[in-house]
Amino acid sequence: MAAPPVVDLPFIDEGLAADIASGLDAVEKLLRASADSEDAFVAEASKHLIEAGGKRFRAMIVLLASHFGDPSAPGVVPGAVVIELTHLATLYHDDVMDEAPVRRGSPSANARWDNTVAILTGDYLFAQASEILADLGPELVRIQARTFSRLVRGQIRETIGPRPGVDDITHYLEVLADKTGSLIATSGRFGAMLAGAPAAVVERLTRACEAIGVAWQLGDDLLDVASSAGESGKTPGTDLREGIRTLPVLYVQAAGASGNPRLRELLAGPVPEEHVEEAVTLLRADPAMDRARAELMSWVERARLDLLALPDIPAREALLALCAYVADRSG
Repeated sequence: MAAPPVVDLPFIDEGLAADIASGLDAVEKLLRASADSEDAFVAEASKHLIEAGGKRFRAMIVLLASHFGDPSAPGVVPGAVVIELTHLATLYHDDVMDEAPVRRGSPSANARWDNTVAILTGDYLFAQASEILADLGPELVRIQARTFSRLVRGQIRETIGPRPGVDDITHYLEVLADKTGSLIATSGRFGAMLAGAPAAVVERLTRACEAIGVAWQLGDDLLDVASSAGESGKTPGTDLREGIRTLPVLYVQAAGASGNPRLRELLAGPVPEEHVEEAVTLLRADPAMDRARAELMSWVERARLDLLALPDIPAREALLALCAYVADRSG
């Protein structure tokens, strides 16, 4: 079965492009096998999101990072599958918490069945990931445990909000680092470690990948406001309708009396459907968008600086191209 499409990176090196495509094919086969079960219902529920597609973005990061060592090392593909299973499991849980009816263009597991099935299916995928991980060594088990801790911590902190005295924007960026950046960071770490890359390379890749992850999510914040429906894949203003305080909204609120009072009024909670167009128009013109884009670019630059210190190989150029993609996709 062919691997699903990933982000459209300009793989200038044909050999690297072929290696990544081959690796993603192997990941896809093992991913589907790992989500299988003798119980037909468990198998159906576990493969529900796999069948719905997805970019396999994190698996691609594992494979790219492995090129800083031996990309043919036997643990690389299983490591990528561990990352994808972990990511998929979090999506089942996220959809329950968000009461999301759709995921990847298909009914979410909680909508197709119920919350209990969705939660237990996510747990099953975590267990399948752990079984694979056990064969990769105790150090990777420890890293995965720390990553999972960060994922859960980020979700808890997002749910309860910032503690008294903690800046809203600082809190928001820390949540993004935990919820999104941590697993992408571990993708880079797994790929490099399993390929036997030097420790200094592993650390730089890990930092760079976490920064890319945070920048990616900040780009989603901007796309929700700045893009058309065709560009972003979702209706502009979705976060505003749901009352989600993304970075541009937080900057509007932080501006206080010096900002646009009508915009502050609209963004005080979920924006009613009849006012979404007005809110999007005002927010697009507000300095908050420039501030949010500047924050995104600062994370991209962090990633670039670490990547530029790595060996000059085609995988580094591909990761630098990813940085440019993350920067450009937000407009």
